[in-house]
Amino acid sequence: MWFLIYYTLQNNIISGLFVGQNFVLLKEVDSTNNFLKELVSNSKPVIEGTVIMAENQYAGRGQQQNGWFAEPGKNLTFSVLLKPHFLPVTEQFDLVRAVSLGVFDALEPLLGAGLKIKWPNDIYYHDRKLGGMLIENMIQGGQIKNAIIGIGLNINQENFAPGMANPVSVKQILHKDYDLRTILSDICSHIEAWYLKLKAGKIADVRNSYLSRLYWLNEEKTFRTKGQQITGTIKNVCYNGLLVVENNIGEELEFSLKEIEFVH
Repeated sequence: MWFLIYYTLQNNIISGLFVGQNFVLLKEVDSTNNFLKELVSNSKPVIEGTVIMAENQYAGRGQQQNGWFAEPGKNLTFSVLLKPHFLPVTEQFDLVRAVSLGVFDALEPLLGAGLKIKWPNDIYYHDRKLGGMLIENMIQGGQIKNAIIGIGLNINQENFAPGMANPVSVKQILHKDYDLRTILSDICSHIEAWYLKLKAGKIADVRNSYLSRLYWLNEEKTFRTKGQQITGTIKNVCYNGLLVVENNIGEELEFSLKEIEFVH
């Protein structure tokens, strides 16, 4: 069962035009993405920029169906509805770039130079995972009708389950609690700014900015692909989101998400 409290975030809380202006807080839900998908599947239209936040999300998901588990009331688990009709389906990875940049720019004033975007859309602080996102696009007639963007960030949690891979929280880094609504407001404002750049056709700016913030960019590192380890250097991300890695004999190889793994 969902327990709902409805809020509208006023302009003195969020300075943007639309992202976060329609805000729904859920006490508990399996997944904010699932909730938002059900909401948009109903006959009544849902406003672009609607944000669904859960105090407790007990079945969150990440890329490749990975679970995302967060301690209730201590982290940000929320979803945003965008309607990027202007974006060609072949270039839908640009939305991943824009949203990743929005989250990055909201957190960078707090965390500084250790913050990076790990391809495709995880947020890392040095070699530890601060959060991630899952973007689910609904395609209709060759067009992106709706984009459901689920974001999970470790903010005030200090203890993590043993099975979780290299997690870290803002509190562990800075040793103080942070107000979840304030960080959410900053994220909404920055996502909106990058989304509007994308909508205005500033594609090169979005792609170059994403690349410049990328974890392991131009560093010789170890990766695993097809069951074997290789040494390589991240050089680029293609327009369609494929990761470009130069191997130790100078070949540039392209990988999808399921084809390569970062080895720490």
